[in-house]
Amino acid sequence: MIYTTLHNRWLRLVGAVFGELICALAAIFFIVPHGLYTGGIMGVCQLFRSFLSARLGLRFGGYDIAGILYFAVNIPILLYAYKVLGVRLVLRALICTGAYSLFYSAIPVPALPVLEDTLTSCLIGGILSGVGSGIALTCGGAGGGLDVLGLCFATKGRGVSVGKFSLGFNAVLYLICFLLYNAEVVVYSVIYNFLTAMVIDKVHQQNVNVQTLVFTRKDAKPLTDFIIEKIGRSVTLWESVGAYSGAPVHVLCICLSKYEIDELRVAIRSVDPEAFVVVEEGVRIFGNYPKHLQ
Repeated sequence: MIYTTLHNRWLRLVGAVFGELICALAAIFFIVPHGLYTGGIMGVCQLFRSFLSARLGLRFGGYDIAGILYFAVNIPILLYAYKVLGVRLVLRALICTGAYSLFYSAIPVPALPVLEDTLTSCLIGGILSGVGSGIALTCGGAGGGLDVLGLCFATKGRGVSVGKFSLGFNAVLYLICFLLYNAEVVVYSVIYNFLTAMVIDKVHQQNVNVQTLVFTRKDAKPLTDFIIEKIGRSVTLWESVGAYSGAPVHVLCICLSKYEIDELRVAIRSVDPEAFVVVEEGVRIFGNYPKHLQ
């Protein structure tokens, strides 16, 4: 089911929008009622919304206009991302950003926090937000803001992941919050954002690299052609001999992301159902290794 979802264009889009719904619910029900800040571009929009309310006396009923501000700010970001990520991903990001802004602005903020304990709200909200963003990214979408900027920098390499970039940006944002508000607001907001970033990197499968060794006695060419042409990865091919049987064995070594492993598994089954496969997750890869983000 996961393989089908991730490789069907429309199911991936539905999954990405669903991830944005989770993010919006996490913020509206667990973060905003406590007067905390989610961080990122949305955090900047929330700061501006607070300024409008506190200094200009503007009231917006039971809704948060930060969602509308967020969509407006993302327009120039998406124009920049168009040059780096291409039209397909930017279109999906536009849809996801619009969905998140709509969910965030249309869902009423509870008059009282769902959970009275602020720390518990931060933990639950952070986990839900990280899961939602990770689902959206894994499905090929992005909720705009730091997700898109993080993907731009990750595409250019230099060891930058979406979660790490988010942490760096928010360090500056929360320093500003510390100067404007009390330390308690900042500490709880940091806890929420740190947990969100950690969960994003766990859920976002493109950030998990794997090394796969495939041992097969069949003709290796159909499989190597599929890996190169369909998955877009290179293959190191060794000719070996089984110590027990003495029969010749082809050994294929492939480095790819966890997102691509299901596609490889299906290809291996079609070529040689009896192939022996070893997968090692979380390997560190340096050098010429492009990150496939679409």
